[in-house]
Amino acid sequence: MASSFAGSRKPYFEVRASPIQGRGCFAIRRIPKDARILEYLGECIDEDEADVRYPDGDMERHHTFLFAIDGGKVLDGGPVEWPSKYINHSCDPNCEAIEEDDGRVYVHALKTIQPGTELTYDYAYERTAETTAEDEALYVCYCGTKKCRGTILKPLPVKKPRGGARKKAATKGTRKAATKARGKKAAHHAVSRHAGKHVKRSRSRA
Repeated sequence: MASSFAGSRKPYFEVRASPIQGRGCFAIRRIPKDARILEYLGECIDEDEADVRYPDGDMERHHTFLFAIDGGKVLDGGPVEWPSKYINHSCDPNCEAIEEDDGRVYVHALKTIQPGTELTYDYAYERTAETTAEDEALYVCYCGTKKCRGTILKPLPVKKPRGGARKKAATKGTRKAATKARGKKAAHHAVSRHAGKHVKRSRSRA
């Protein structure tokens, strides 16, 4: 299943079995850095409906296609036959999802992606004070990269050393400001509220 998006007549990627889990999207030609690869499409529902459709407490393995957007809304890619829902999580991703001002979410390349490489981005499920060890086990990561943190939940906060901390924070602030100036922001997947705030939920392994 080859797919072509963002005005390109030549396919960027195809969907096939993934070593991470289930199916994934794999580049079939070189994708340049910052390229808009495709839009994340799904049925727009509210968080209450998302919890009804996908009760994590009844799942042995986290298995949904939700993507949180502004206004307490969620995109459910499950009912839609669109390949964006097959992009897997990685703790060392080559893509990122950006929400535009109009609420539409697009997947962009973080770096140049060579043919045969699986497209991934960091789901970064929100952590809260209610996040438990059971949640860690439910949201387990299988990306297998050297940077794998073992979960698709956001990394635990790390205390910054006093020396050089200001410079590092300023760099992040600059990047955030630049992103905001473009009218875009990082988007993320949706998790049920008992486990966190929002995030995209992963697929079961094939």
